[in-house]
Amino acid sequence: MSELSGENLAIACAKAADEIQAEEIRVLDLRGLSTLTDFMIICSGNSMPHLKAVLREISATMLDKHGVKPTYTDGNSEAKWVVLDFVDVMIHVMVEEMRDVYALEELWGDAKDVAWEA
Repeated sequence: MSELSGENLAIACAKAADEIQAEEIRVLDLRGLSTLTDFMIICSGNSMPHLKAVLREISATMLDKHGVKPTYTDGNSEAKWVVLDFVDVMIHVMVEEMRDVYALEELWGDAKDVAWEA
């Protein structure tokens, strides 16, 4: 099991989402802006099966490669929005329709983007 900092865990989660072709992946640094979490990842699935695959890929990769699993999961694929909570990192996987309605990027507009792509 590896010990990852919050930022490294966020980057690893974003890369896992990218491996399964999640769309519009954003990693936001909420340190100093939120007491809920340090980093937030927002990404989209293009269909219900894709949303489920993104969730499975992130969870499996984090467990297999880093020995960590979400502390809490909220929502389900039928709700079109699921949150994986790794405490320091919170991942929102949603269909585009929900992403447009709730506009989390706008809500956390003061957050800095974290570069995660190779």
